[in-house]
Amino acid sequence: MSPLPTLRIATYNVHKCRGLDRRVRPERIAAVLREVNADVIALQEVIGHSGPAAERNQPRVIAELLGDYSCHFGENRRIRGAPYGNAILSRLPVLRSRNYDLTRAGRERRGCLRADIAFAGGVVHVFNVHLGTSLFERRHQARRLLSDAILRAVDLEGPSVVVGDFNEWTHGLASRLMAGHYDHVDLRQFTGRRRSYPGFLPVLHLDHFYFDRRLRLEKFALVRTRQSLVASDHLPMVAEFALQPA
Repeated sequence: MSPLPTLRIATYNVHKCRGLDRRVRPERIAAVLREVNADVIALQEVIGHSGPAAERNQPRVIAELLGDYSCHFGENRRIRGAPYGNAILSRLPVLRSRNYDLTRAGRERRGCLRADIAFAGGVVHVFNVHLGTSLFERRHQARRLLSDAILRAVDLEGPSVVVGDFNEWTHGLASRLMAGHYDHVDLRQFTGRRRSYPGFLPVLHLDHFYFDRRLRLEKFALVRTRQSLVASDHLPMVAEFALQPA
């Protein structure tokens, strides 16, 4: 029996590409991700300059430095006039992408970027999430995520993977709701650690992988290298999935 094809997905909050040394260096983020070697990369907190400042479009610069990745950007708000939000990079064909508004009234604008990835003759839906810092805000966003408009949409043809920065400092409602519908990566099982943020001296676990039960988790890693410890306050996480046999 031939081995099942695997899909390697990474999630990384790059903190506007500003490292702990306070230098803004997209090329350093690209160097970290080159070692990760993921098929699909979900980035949070990126700035997508356009027009005359297009050379500072962070997700596009990272994609070009990595080579052979398409770039899909979901704007959530503006920072000094520049689009700011989440991005998905893919070296597999992206059939379509869409950005969903998760904003709770009176709070910072937040979003969820979806990309439908062609994989193994079908499609895998990757959702890149960055939730808010307020407890009640995250409760609203989790319910919105799990509604018929997003994660239960009728146009979802294949299994889903939901990744990103959930900003949940404890096992709150958002975590419980997601775990009730998806499998999730147990950090301790693979790394022996319970926390991942900040990378240099972790005290919280904010970044998560949730995945459809039609997928089988093959491998997982928290990428803790000398370069990744400086490039952002978060560390990249990478998981490898195979489709479960029917």
